[in-house]
Amino acid sequence: MATELTWQEAKARTQAMELEIAHSIPEDKVAKVDQLPTGVLIDCSDTLVTWNGATTVTLTEGTEPEPLVREFEEKYRNSRFTIKIRDPAPAGDYEVQLRSPDIAEIYIVGEGTKPDTILITSSSDCFIWVDDGKYKRGKF
Repeated sequence: MATELTWQEAKARTQAMELEIAHSIPEDKVAKVDQLPTGVLIDCSDTLVTWNGATTVTLTEGTEPEPLVREFEEKYRNSRFTIKIRDPAPAGDYEVQLRSPDIAEIYIVGEGTKPDTILITSSSDCFIWVDDGKYKRGKF
């Protein structure tokens, strides 16, 4: 199902949800939150794309990421998302996926690539790509 979104709207909505997830981690466990300023478009079909981005949460020294990642399963259990757990995920860590049951929107929360980090990767709902002269494979 595609929605009537511009890439700017898809990006804004998706980044807002990334930050909601990041800010749900207890403040005393968070050293900083870094959201990528740009993302990329990935094809859903010949005419549809999805905006994809990421946010990294650096945890305070000595804070283990896995127990915090495990808490997302409970935090979002009765939300608009379907929960999928991957234990282990391909990288070998515990991963929580928040998937919209009706649209392509998804947020994957897991341990980051650097120690003491949590990585939140995202994908917006699919939307119609409108060629406005911007290179589709660029940064958005």
